[in-house]
Amino acid sequence: MALDDPISAAALAPTLKKLLAKAKFYGATQADAVATHGRSSAIVVRGGELEDVDNSEGRDIGLRVIVGQRQACVSSSDISDTSIDQLAERAVAMAKLAPEDPYCGLADESQLDTHYADLDLYDDTPITPAQLKSRALEVEGAALTVKGVQQAEGANASHATSAIHFMTSHGFSQGWLSSRHGLSVSAIAESGGAMERDFDYDGTRWLTDLKSPEEIGRTAGERTIARLGSKQMSSGAMPVIFDQRVSGALVAAMVSAITGPSIARGVSFLKDKMGKTIFNPDIQVIDDPLMPRGHGSRPYDGEGIVPVTRHLIKDGALQTWLLNCASAKQLGLKTTGHATRGIGSPPGVSATNSYMANGEKSQEQLMKDIGEGLLITEMFGPSLNANTGDYSVGVAGFKIDKGAMSYPVNEITIAGNLLEMYKTVIPANNLKFDAATVAPSLLTEGLTIAGS
Repeated sequence: MALDDPISAAALAPTLKKLLAKAKFYGATQADAVATHGRSSAIVVRGGELEDVDNSEGRDIGLRVIVGQRQACVSSSDISDTSIDQLAERAVAMAKLAPEDPYCGLADESQLDTHYADLDLYDDTPITPAQLKSRALEVEGAALTVKGVQQAEGANASHATSAIHFMTSHGFSQGWLSSRHGLSVSAIAESGGAMERDFDYDGTRWLTDLKSPEEIGRTAGERTIARLGSKQMSSGAMPVIFDQRVSGALVAAMVSAITGPSIARGVSFLKDKMGKTIFNPDIQVIDDPLMPRGHGSRPYDGEGIVPVTRHLIKDGALQTWLLNCASAKQLGLKTTGHATRGIGSPPGVSATNSYMANGEKSQEQLMKDIGEGLLITEMFGPSLNANTGDYSVGVAGFKIDKGAMSYPVNEITIAGNLLEMYKTVIPANNLKFDAATVAPSLLTEGLTIAGS
């Protein structure tokens, strides 16, 4: 197949069939293989001129072979018959030398299902470089129309499509297509010799869902102007609101802590919290792999299991670990359909579309409730102790006085423990599904602010 062939998951299947046949020929007890075909284009403009063009395309194949209780993974971008033969032979030889792994193996056939939902993840709208350039110029121009913005930087428009096909030696064979459209820009302004920068972006599966260049550019500019005059604030302990732009990081930390490998190794601050109350009883955290056009949606996981929507947190209590087949075996449980498969590695674990459900109050109402505190709109270099939940991060945002935003702040650090923070979380009602892991704005306590 030539690289300019149309994106097609089915077109990848013959290569995988050959790869698995060769693996069996060289002595594999079991095997699975994955192939991807991806294309991406990105245009960057600056000062109304083209600055960078990035076009890429490629196919990759990955093979996992299992010999008894030993496994090995190999990958290649060469899909010729000679390469496939050498890849399979090398993989089996590597597996025979690998240490035994009592938990490796394919998903049980009884767990597999060929009835998959159409998740509407692929937009076949043709996109030309000229259209991407026009979009990038529009978003840059919109940022520059905001009074006080002196420069727009990194105005970027992108488009990517990909096909993936997964096949196993016990008969599973399925593929799917996906697409992504992106648009972003940073704006720069100056006041009193101090430069400030902020940004806005959007990424969607379908072009029709993408925010307009005018909206993204204007938002980036307005955010930048609002940051002029930033300064440090006094150190102390006070309530903190994580803006919707950054609040997903608190959910992501929880999701990472409940993955099967972390629990099996005992390196999670949530390892003894199954069934226990972590948040207040109003909190719900859901993982939904079947969300149409979702950023993290998938019709099956990295081992061929059809995933289901699950409560991770229900009424404040932890409901489940995130498991693939190997970690499930290690913990004496069943897979939850959260396997993820890379080209050159055995199945790992990841969430899909994870989100904390909306609360009842707006962000503005939460600010009025606390009177004084900090609104965080940007974070830098987070540090998390996975064993204890101790957490610290550099932040920028706005001081809250008398229940409203007062002045912009920067060069400050917040620190606390996630277990203590989670107990106090109150969600706002502004949830947006603009990433795979999201939350509405979150009010928390139990944090120390290190400022001036």
